[in-house]
Amino acid sequence: MTEFYLEVEDTGERLDRYLADEVPSLSRSRIQSLVEQGYVYLNNQPCTSKKIIVKSGDLITITIPEAQPLELRAENIPLDILYEDEQLIILNKPAGLVVHPAPGHRDGTLVNALLAHCPNLPGIGGIQRPGIVHRLDKDTTGAIVIAKTEQAQLHLQAQLKAKTARREYLGIVYGVPKTEIGTINLPIGRHPVERKKMAVVPVEKGGREAVTHWQVQERLGNYTLIRFQLETGRTHQIRVHSAQMGHPIVGDPIYSSARSIGVNLSGQALHAWRLKLQHPLTQEYIEVTAAPPDEFIKLWEALRKRSAGR
Repeated sequence: MTEFYLEVEDTGERLDRYLADEVPSLSRSRIQSLVEQGYVYLNNQPCTSKKIIVKSGDLITITIPEAQPLELRAENIPLDILYEDEQLIILNKPAGLVVHPAPGHRDGTLVNALLAHCPNLPGIGGIQRPGIVHRLDKDTTGAIVIAKTEQAQLHLQAQLKAKTARREYLGIVYGVPKTEIGTINLPIGRHPVERKKMAVVPVEKGGREAVTHWQVQERLGNYTLIRFQLETGRTHQIRVHSAQMGHPIVGDPIYSSARSIGVNLSGQALHAWRLKLQHPLTQEYIEVTAAPPDEFIKLWEALRKRSAGR
């Protein structure tokens, strides 16, 4: 068994929503399951209601039960390893690779590949998401860190919560921002009608704080290369915020309208470029840079050439 503790700083939020935000490696369904099974205590009393409203000063205790045997199969999928030791592994994820199993994606995921590479991974962070600390969308490429021990899992989660881990992305967007630098601070939640999409949603209607910093790297005619830095890590955060400011990510199948750019893309032109975090044991900082994929570079160069020829 593994236990960890949270002291509530905010108030007025459902227990399961609060925990889904505070413990990003646990899915909301996993949290709800732990609550229903009696593994969550509120102020030292069992709490089996996911809907209870937490208050500032409340103490939450979560017990992670011993791992059950994984019903997932290890698959020999090549991994682009940027850093690895006995505590964690950082990879450069390719486009098209789903991070963890879900309906419709039981096999061929990053988790399946990790199970083949790290035989001791099962049980770290949940049955379907062993070791996963944060996620990248299926067609977003780049640096992603995976914990190989429970201690590393909790330490890395704490860094994300405290905003001390630095996550930088490169994205190519439609249009040209009027300024060189900016910050988008708009809450994000599930789209009220299209449930597979995220959207800017007021906090009072279920939206959660989302902050994205951005800076122009290169103007490419009617397109722009932008460096994004995440302060929070909501689902589709950069994609939603970019669309909201009028400059959606090129090739985004959900948040941008189809526009011909003359270059074939397998997904959105968004790449997790740089990751900086503190090692769970040594406390030393690790910084890795993930090379963008060939199609991202091809698009970048094509737009640069097109811009220069105007």
